[in-house]
Amino acid sequence: MSPASSPSLLFHVKHGVPKMIAPASPTPRELKPLSDIDDQEGLRFQIPFIFFYKSNPSVEGSDPISVVREALGKALVYYYPLAGRLKEGPNRKLVVDCTGELGVLFIAATADIRFEQFGGSIRPPFPNLDEFLYNVPGSDGILGCPLLLIQVTRLSCGGFILALRLNHTICDAFGIVQFLKTMSEMAKGAKFPSIPPVWQRELLNARTPPRITCSHQEYQDPTTSTTPSSNGPNTANFIQRSFFFGPNEIKAIRRHLPPNFPRCSQFVLLTACLWKCRTSALEFDPEQDVLMFSLVNARGKSFGALGLPSGYYGNAFAYPAAVAKAGDLCRNSLGFAVELMKKAIAEVSEEYFRSVADLMVIRGRPLYKTVGIFFVSDNRHVGYEEVDFEWGSPEYAGLATSFPVISFYMRCKSEGEEGVVVPISLPLVAMERFQQELEKMIT
Repeated sequence: MSPASSPSLLFHVKHGVPKMIAPASPTPRELKPLSDIDDQEGLRFQIPFIFFYKSNPSVEGSDPISVVREALGKALVYYYPLAGRLKEGPNRKLVVDCTGELGVLFIAATADIRFEQFGGSIRPPFPNLDEFLYNVPGSDGILGCPLLLIQVTRLSCGGFILALRLNHTICDAFGIVQFLKTMSEMAKGAKFPSIPPVWQRELLNARTPPRITCSHQEYQDPTTSTTPSSNGPNTANFIQRSFFFGPNEIKAIRRHLPPNFPRCSQFVLLTACLWKCRTSALEFDPEQDVLMFSLVNARGKSFGALGLPSGYYGNAFAYPAAVAKAGDLCRNSLGFAVELMKKAIAEVSEEYFRSVADLMVIRGRPLYKTVGIFFVSDNRHVGYEEVDFEWGSPEYAGLATSFPVISFYMRCKSEGEEGVVVPISLPLVAMERFQQELEKMIT
C-alpha cells in the first residue's frame, strides 16, 4: 500500500503555438442546451486526463502529433458541440453555442525524454503535469472558453503523451472516453464512429412542473453561499500522494468487518475504509457531520427507465451522501461506514435522478455541501485502456490528478500485480496521519 508517484525527472518540453482545431467538415450552427444534470454548479470546473503511450515498431515513422490532430478534426464532425462555447441563460441555464468556427484548443509539443525514463509504475501525482498539459492563458474559464484542450507531447523514443483538459459540464468520464475512442477509430481509418454520439440532453432535464421527491443531503440549502470550501485547510498547503491496493490489501481491509458481516462490493469496502481514515486524519470535531459522496452512474440496465441510449455522452451520474458524525465514524467499526454507504447508494433510482434535475431548477443549480465532504468516483470500468491510436493500449490512462475533496479509482499495475490506484490530496500533517490510519487497516 506504500504511497508512490511518478518520479521527478529533469527534461525539457518544447511547446508549439496553441491552435484551434475545428471540425474537418461543415457542422450545424445551433444552440444546444445542456441537461439539468450537466449544468449544476458542482460540475463547473476543468478536469485533466492523461495517457502515456510507449513507442511501437509497427508505426515507426508515424508522427503521433499529426495522427491525433487529424483524428481530432474528423471526430469533431460527429461531436461538434465539443468545438462550441458555453453561454449562460435565464436561471443560469448553460447552452452550447455551436458556431462551427472556433474549435478545440490543440498544442503540439516535444520532450527530450524516453518513455522508459518514467520508470516501471506510472501513476499520479505527475510532477511535470504542467509541462504535458500547458494552461493557455485565458482558456480555462467556463463561459466563452474552449470546452476541450488537448496536448500531444512526442517523446524522443517514438512514444507520446496525450493530455487533455475538459470542461466537466459538457460530459463525464464515460463521455470523453467515447469521444477519444472515436478519435482512435478515425486514426485507424474509420469513416464513422462505431458508437454514434447521442446528444439528447433533454432526457435528464427537469420535469414540468419540477418537484423534489427525494432527500438530497448532498446539496446546500438555498440560503447557503455557493462559495466552494476545502474542508477548512488552505488548499495551498495540500499535497497529493497515490495509494495502490492489490488483492492482499483488499483482503486485509475486509478482515476489519465484523464476523458474518453481509458481503459488500470492493468499491464500497475500500471507499468506507478511506472515508474512515481520512476523517480521522483531518481531526474533525466529533460532532461535525462528515459526508461521503459516491458517484452512481445512470447508464446501464439498473436505470434503463431513464432512457439513456448507447452513445449518450453527457453527465449521467448522481452522488448520494452517506452522513455520520465524525466521532461516530471514527469510533465504530468499518462495518458502520459500509452500512451507511450501502444505504445511501441503494436510495438512487430513476426517481432520484429526476428529483436531482428538478432540484437544480427549483433551487437555482446549487453547489454540493462543502464542509466535511469527500467524493470518490470509480473510474476502473470507463474504458481508458481502449483508447488506442495504433501505438497500443496506454501504459497509464485516466485522471491526471485528485482534488482536495475528490479522489478517483483507476486501474493500475504494481510490480505485475493488478489493482486500483487512488490519488489522495490532504494537508501534509493530515497526510501523515492518514497513512498511519491506513497502515492499521492493511496490517
